[in-house]
Amino acid sequence: MLQIYARKADRFCLREISNPAIEQAISPALWYDLLTPATDEVKVVEDALHLSIPTREEMEDIELSARLYQEDGASFMTMTALTNLDGDEPAKTPVTFILRGPTLVTVRHADAKPFATFCTRALRGNGHSYESGEDVMLGIIESVIDRMADVLERIGNEIDGISREVFRGKKGSSGKKTRNLEALIDQLGRKGDFLSGVRESLVSIARLVAYHAAVENPQRRPSKEIRQVVKLVQRDAASLGDHAAFLSGKINFLLDATLGLINLEQNQIIKIFTVASVVFLPPTLVASAYGMNFEVMPELQWHLGYPYAVGLMVISALMPFLYFKRRGWV
Repeated sequence: MLQIYARKADRFCLREISNPAIEQAISPALWYDLLTPATDEVKVVEDALHLSIPTREEMEDIELSARLYQEDGASFMTMTALTNLDGDEPAKTPVTFILRGPTLVTVRHADAKPFATFCTRALRGNGHSYESGEDVMLGIIESVIDRMADVLERIGNEIDGISREVFRGKKGSSGKKTRNLEALIDQLGRKGDFLSGVRESLVSIARLVAYHAAVENPQRRPSKEIRQVVKLVQRDAASLGDHAAFLSGKINFLLDATLGLINLEQNQIIKIFTVASVVFLPPTLVASAYGMNFEVMPELQWHLGYPYAVGLMVISALMPFLYFKRRGWV
């Protein structure tokens, strides 16, 4: 899908496209947005701006030289965006920004929510005029960062909830507590994967903005306001990256603590079996002694022999139990 945005009467507006084939004749607009574009839509933009649009395979290259470069007088900058941030399994997708003079081209193969948020706000008029493609690009990146901040806040609250369950969980049977802790490990693993994607996206944004600020382009004369926005975006990306790193460290701590609690529960069970085996060992010895089939055993002819043997077994079981209890082992 191709959407073309332009300025009309000093307002940011969406240009209606009746037939993509005839759009080659129009003058370059402010922003060409290519979302999972068809071949003819890509050709429209390439012919209008005289540049080559990278393919999805080229966008997915992880080499820095393949993501940030200049070609045909245009700057090509690719970042990693995340979709499905409201779920537990976000998907990574590359987004390429192409700046050629005052015109911006975005190439993406998934519908990320920050783009829709930015378009809605810009078309409604939010006090910003968006006079160039650079303005639009920075506005989109700001929307992405705002979305990341909301997601990190939500993940942080969810991690706090998991922390309360780990350290202040309700008492219950050992088996039930172990199952609950195993479920928490699964949740922590999902949150860790989520944060890995967020950190990767933030790093790519920081690199993109740093590259854009460092590129020298005679056709580009950034205003003081744009330079301030660039610095603000860099600072926000760095601070969110630090916060994501902090949350990742907290997840690792909770994973270690959860595994330690599971080991404690399992050790408690093993201790119970160990104590039981030690307590019943002396009675077993007494029973084995009086279960031997020797002819000369005085207690076999004694009418109090049976209660004597039973009492001896009970006493021999109580003595180690009381000793363990006195030492605090049970």
